[in-house]
Amino acid sequence: MAFHVKRGDMVQIVAGDHKGATGRVLHVYPDKQVVVVQGQNIAKRHVRPSRRNPQGGRISVEQPIHISNVLPVNPKSGRGSRVRYSVAGNGAKKRVALDGTEIGTVKKAK
Repeated sequence: MAFHVKRGDMVQIVAGDHKGATGRVLHVYPDKQVVVVQGQNIAKRHVRPSRRNPQGGRISVEQPIHISNVLPVNPKSGRGSRVRYSVAGNGAKKRVALDGTEIGTVKKAK
């Protein structure tokens, strides 16, 4: 299933406790329809001492957010915007904000 955001995009959260916040997408999980946004929806996790974390204790981890609650940031306005797709004559598929600003390429030309 194709989504309106992909890894590395800057997104704005439009619903929930972190409404209005922006961040970069770290992971997209299409089967669960969730994304993980850097620095947002933080929760504390208690971990035992291990080789990876010899001290143990509490660590902060980003929790997933449903994909319907995020919008890609329009580079022109700096705010979240819905996207449309346009296909160029050479076959390149691009994401375009509603005001016409290009957000990114989805599929490169052949």
